[in-house]
Amino acid sequence: MTTEATRHVMQANKRKDTGPEMLVRRCLREAGLTGYRLDWKVTGHPDICWPGKKVALFVNGCFWHRCPNCALPLPKSNTQYWVEKFDRNVARDKRVRESLEADGWTVHVIWECDLKKDRLDATLDELLPVLAKELGKDLLTG
Repeated sequence: MTTEATRHVMQANKRKDTGPEMLVRRCLREAGLTGYRLDWKVTGHPDICWPGKKVALFVNGCFWHRCPNCALPLPKSNTQYWVEKFDRNVARDKRVRESLEADGWTVHVIWECDLKKDRLDATLDELLPVLAKELGKDLLTG
């Protein structure tokens, strides 16, 4: 059983166009890595993808997808439900990644915590050149 407050918070979570996704999309545009599609109809519905190049990008929230770097605590109430829910989420993410890779896609995952101010530049410095190479594009420097 969940409380009304918990129910309200869960319903308010957005499936797409989240703050972290919008930040990543802005950074991709600024870097000249355009031509992506949103919520493309392939396994797992990547947040951002380039179907012609078979490159998929997931922007994962640390809480829902259980970031391996954050070690976030479980909610204090209804713990068994949350353990099972998070286990299902992690298993689904793994299945989606494996399925896409088996179909020839290159899959990237960006964690929400890697988009914080103190880590954003390092995350982009690592990711953008790799994406540019996979997409056959030049990065804009600015």
